[in-house]
Amino acid sequence: MAQTEVLNETSYGKSRLLEQAILPVWLNQRAISNKGYIGLWISMAVIIATFQLGAGGVAGLPLSTVLITIFAANVLLGVVMAMTADIGTEHGISFAVYLRAPFGTVGTHIPSITRGVVAAIWFGIQTYLGALALNGIFAHMTGFDNWVPWYIGFAVLQVANTAMGIRAVELLAKIAAPAILAISAWMYFTLDNLATASGKDIWTFVGDAEMSVVALLVANMAFWSSLAVDIPNITRFIKVESGTKNFFKRNKNIFAAQFLALPVVQVWIAFIGAISFIAAGDWNPIAVIQSQGAGFTLVVLLVMVVLAQWSTNTSANLIPAALTFINAGAPWINYFMGLVLAAIVGTIAMPWLILDHLFTYLSFYGGMLASLGGIMICDYFVIRRRRLNVPDLFEEEGQFRYFGGWNPAGLIAWAVGGVLAVAFIDYSYLVGFPVGFGLYYLLMKAWVLPRFKQDEVEHPDMDKYLATSIDRNWVYVEGNGMVQMETSAIPAHALAREDL
Repeated sequence: MAQTEVLNETSYGKSRLLEQAILPVWLNQRAISNKGYIGLWISMAVIIATFQLGAGGVAGLPLSTVLITIFAANVLLGVVMAMTADIGTEHGISFAVYLRAPFGTVGTHIPSITRGVVAAIWFGIQTYLGALALNGIFAHMTGFDNWVPWYIGFAVLQVANTAMGIRAVELLAKIAAPAILAISAWMYFTLDNLATASGKDIWTFVGDAEMSVVALLVANMAFWSSLAVDIPNITRFIKVESGTKNFFKRNKNIFAAQFLALPVVQVWIAFIGAISFIAAGDWNPIAVIQSQGAGFTLVVLLVMVVLAQWSTNTSANLIPAALTFINAGAPWINYFMGLVLAAIVGTIAMPWLILDHLFTYLSFYGGMLASLGGIMICDYFVIRRRRLNVPDLFEEEGQFRYFGGWNPAGLIAWAVGGVLAVAFIDYSYLVGFPVGFGLYYLLMKAWVLPRFKQDEVEHPDMDKYLATSIDRNWVYVEGNGMVQMETSAIPAHALAREDL
C-alpha cells in the first residue's frame, strides 16, 4: 500500500462522517501511560463543585455515612466506565462515532449533542467557579471586583491549552495532580483547626437538612455519569497491551484510575467540603480560607483554583463537547472550532444559575445519561460482543443507516429510560440504566436486527471486526475506506493529527 494513500488532513472530501479528530486512534498514536491516566483522574476529580457534594451530604447525614456513600457511588460508576472504556481501547473510536451503531449515522446526533451540551455546561460551571475565586482573591489584593473578565480570560486559556492536543492535556495533569493534592492536604488541616476552634466535632456533627443515602448515592453517580458514557474519547489515547482478547489485560492501564484514583480523590475532596460546611457553614472552603487569611494564603488558593478547574475542564468537558460538535458538523467543524463552540455554549447556558440547583441538575441529566450508558453496554457487549463493523460507521449507506440514518431501538430506549429516570428523579441513575439496557435489547432482537442485518452480529466469531485484540488498527485509506492495518504498515508521516 503506497504511503500517499493514507488519509491526511486535506483529503476528507465532503463526507459528513469524516473529520480528522473523530477518526480512529492507532496503537502508535496512543500517548497516555498508566501513570498519565491516573494523573488525569486525580486532576479531574478535584473540582470545586465536589466540595458542594460533601457539604450537601453532611448537611443531613453523619460524615462517615457521607464518605462511605460517595466511595460506593464512584466504585459502582467505575464498573460502567471500565466497560465503556473498552470501546476506546479496542477500536480507538470516539463516543459520538460509536453512537452511530446503536442510534444510526443520523440518530447519533441527538444523544451525542445532548451529552456535548452537558459537557459544555460543566465547562461553564467550572470556569465560573474558577472566575469567582480568582476575582475574590484579586479583589482582596487589588480592590478590582468583577468576575466577568476573569471568566473570559480563564475560558480562553483553557481552550488554548486543549487545542494543543491530548499530550498537552496530559502534561497539565502531571503538573496539576501533585500540586492539587498537596494544597488540598493544607486546606484540610486549616479547616479542621477552624472546626476545633469553634468547638465542633466533625465526626459527630449532623445537620438538619433533608438528605438520604440513596439521594446522595444517585447524585454522586450522576456527577460522573457523563464521562461514564464518553470515556472512549480519552481511553482511545491510552497505551494498551495489543494482541490479547483478555479484557483485563487489554484494559489494565485504566483500572487503577477508575477504581482507586477516582473514588479516593472524590471522597477526599468531598470530605474537605464537608469540613468547610461544619466549620463555617459554607460549602466552599476556598471562600472560607480566603476570609481567614491574606498574602501567601491567597497565592496558594489561587494556584488551587486555577489548576483544579483547568485540569478538569480540558479532559472532562472541553474535549467531549468538542468531539460531539465535530461529529455533528463534519467535515466543516474541526477540532479547534469544536473547542470554541463548546466554550460559547457553556457560557450561553448561564452556569451561574444552574449552580444554585446542582443536585437537581445532576439527577436530571444523570438519569438521561444513565439510560444512554445502559444502551451502550448492551449494544457493545451483549448485541455485538465487542466486535464492531467500524468501516460502516464511516459509510453513508452502510449497515448503520437503518431507517434513513435512524435506529429506533436506540432512540426509543433512550427516551423511555430517560423519562422514567426523570419521573423517579430520586433514583434517576438506578432507573435509567436498567431500563435503557433492557428495552434496547428487546427492540433490537425483536424489531431492528431481523430487518437490518449487522454483519458482526451475524458472524460473532470473525476477527475482522476486532482491532487491538488482534494487534490491528482501523485506518482510513482513500479509495478503500476504513481498513484493518498492522501498526508497522502505517507510515511515520501519517501519525500527526490535530488532537494529538
